Amino acid sequence: MSTHWVSDKPFDPERTTAQGTEPFAAYANASQRRLFWWRFRRHKLAVLSLAILILAYLVVVFAEMIAPSSAGKRDTQHIFMPPQRVHLMHEGQWVGPFVYDMQGRLDMDTLQRHYVADTTTPMKLRFFCRGEPYRFWGLVPGDRHLFCAPEGGTAYLAGTDRLGRDIFSRLVHGARISLTIGLIGVSLSLVLGLLLGGMAGYRGGAFDFWLQRVTEVLRSLPHLPIWLALAAALPVTMSPLTVYFCITAILALLEWPGLARAVRSKFLSLREEDFCAAAQMMGASDGRIIFRHLLPNFLSHIIVSAALSIPTMILAETALSFLGLGLRAPITSWGVMLTEAQNIEAVVLYPWLMLPMVPVIVVVLAFSFLGDGMRDAVDPLSG
Repeated sequence: MSTHWVSDKPFDPERTTAQGTEPFAAYANASQRRLFWWRFRRHKLAVLSLAILILAYLVVVFAEMIAPSSAGKRDTQHIFMPPQRVHLMHEGQWVGPFVYDMQGRLDMDTLQRHYVADTTTPMKLRFFCRGEPYRFWGLVPGDRHLFCAPEGGTAYLAGTDRLGRDIFSRLVHGARISLTIGLIGVSLSLVLGLLLGGMAGYRGGAFDFWLQRVTEVLRSLPHLPIWLALAAALPVTMSPLTVYFCITAILALLEWPGLARAVRSKFLSLREEDFCAAAQMMGASDGRIIFRHLLPNFLSHIIVSAALSIPTMILAETALSFLGLGLRAPITSWGVMLTEAQNIEAVVLYPWLMLPMVPVIVVVLAFSFLGDGMRDAVDPLSG
């Protein structure tokens, strides 16, 4: 018979748990929100993704200040200019952040533009400087920028396109469109999914039956052809702002069925629980039962579903705009910018035109890892 060892040390409520550094007493008495955070922060990729997304949405908020110029400003003297590298040392001496001036010429044989850096004179970047005037969110006038080009020089950190527009500035301004379209679209999907799925699951009956038939039809349709058809139906004379909201509505209308089915199934199971029956016997209204008792029980699952749906909408907008059926100029988004890289010439001669792919990939991965971390943290007492 094997020996069973029992510790004779007294119970110490302040000793840490096996999962982390929190004491047993604190872990046992913690709120659901704190338990969620303790479990979430052990998912390192999710925490890093959260930091990246916070930084990305700060860029969205302060796009006019971060971008050194407007999205449409042209410099015809520096067309197809490659990215300028930022240096700190010049000839072994500390100078600070600076760039070298770029001298370009057109090869008449290949019609390719070649640029050579003039490494004799460093040109220091200016920070928190006055530059091109703008209106912050179209309302408040200002002219302060995070950084500006040197006096008499250029600072195209991501290069320029065929019209001489600064790609870095366009990336910053495009983030406002590409990132907000996912949030707005998911918000509309949440409203539709919670409203229709909640009514179907709580009330049942004929409404539930027909809602399930509609969702089955919508989910069986291939999304990409439907996106293309609906986007192509938009009039070409429509204003850019109207196109933006129409594309957002199209994406939302095709994403709500999945969420509605999840909400319905949860409501079907929760409405049979004792706490729901007790609320009904005490005379609680349907609205109070739904929003006070049913929704909080699976709100975390809804948040996770929303976090995983946002990258789908970002990719959908990028694909539609890339194909010329989504947002169009003069609106600037990452998908619109990628239309510049539709031919082999851009890939071979001017690869920096494909830079908008980088933020798309980073943001989509960040949302995916964030969703995984939140999904693992939904049940804080497991594991």
